Amino acid sequence: MDNLRACIGTISAIESQIGKCCNLVLLCCIITSMKKDIHPSYYDKAVIKCACGNKITIGSTKEKMEVEVCGACHPFFTGKKKIIDTAGRVEKFKARRAKAS
Repeated sequence: MDNLRACIGTISAIESQIGKCCNLVLLCCIITSMKKDIHPSYYDKAVIKCACGNKITIGSTKEKMEVEVCGACHPFFTGKKKIIDTAGRVEKFKARRAKAS
């Protein structure tokens, strides 16, 4: 409750400068009245590992993640062609194309 009073006091000071603060009051009430123990843990130094070997440290609700493609190896960002084949789809396509020609 003290947080809410402090927040409303701050909003009153801002209101005199801005004029309208209905959204600020609503936002403040939402922030100060969040339920405890229902939100996931937040990891400041979560690690994302890519198949290319690149490691990225970010903030996330998961501590570790593994991805197949990242910004360091994605063809759009590198300008290089790279085919990620799952279940031989590329070979099947090339075989159908060769058969049709």
